[in-house]
Amino acid sequence: MLTLVPTPIGNLGDITLRALEVLKDADLIACEDTRHSLNLLRHFGIQKPLVSYHEHNEAMRTAEFIGQLAAGKKIAIITDAGMPGISDPGHRILRACRERGIPFTVLPGASAVVTGLVGSGFDATKFYYAGFLPVKSGGRERDLRAAGERTETTVFFESPHRLVKTLTAAAAFMPARLLCVARELTKTFEEYRRGTAAELLAHYTAHPPKGEIVLLVAGLD
Repeated sequence: MLTLVPTPIGNLGDITLRALEVLKDADLIACEDTRHSLNLLRHFGIQKPLVSYHEHNEAMRTAEFIGQLAAGKKIAIITDAGMPGISDPGHRILRACRERGIPFTVLPGASAVVTGLVGSGFDATKFYYAGFLPVKSGGRERDLRAAGERTETTVFFESPHRLVKTLTAAAAFMPARLLCVARELTKTFEEYRRGTAAELLAHYTAHPPKGEIVLLVAGLD
């Protein structure tokens, strides 16, 4: 059995009882960063073999894990934070399980996408998750223009180091549109700041942002 296990995006108290049960029962736990995940497991008194599973070794590890799963092993997949498969490893091995008839399950739990969406106050009836904004300016501008043309809310992940550049571009493409910077979700300095791109740009130019960021663009009325 393969289980995709979401982990807290900030506050460790957000882990579920079922997630803890699965992690305690697993034969091994696959994770992005073994040092990061070891701290999480130690906090909850869980001692299990950890194996690195990230974008650079995902193909190789998937083949290894499929063999172990076929032999009856119980493997849990976690990432540094949030839901595996959402801009993190998880999709490839789940697809391989489906192709080979190996049982799997996905636990519900913490997700910065949904938390940021609801906390923004924008319409959450329908939304478009666009993943991380591209690093290069051309791709970033393309994705922002697309967000400006949607009727549904668009959800991005963004780096604090690039937020000012992103807001500068957004101010040129959609000056009247409301945006929300959802930052450090579930942590001590959690923040939901709404405004036009220009208003947010002025704030974060004066107060350089830190931490994990979800950037949301309200849809067209």
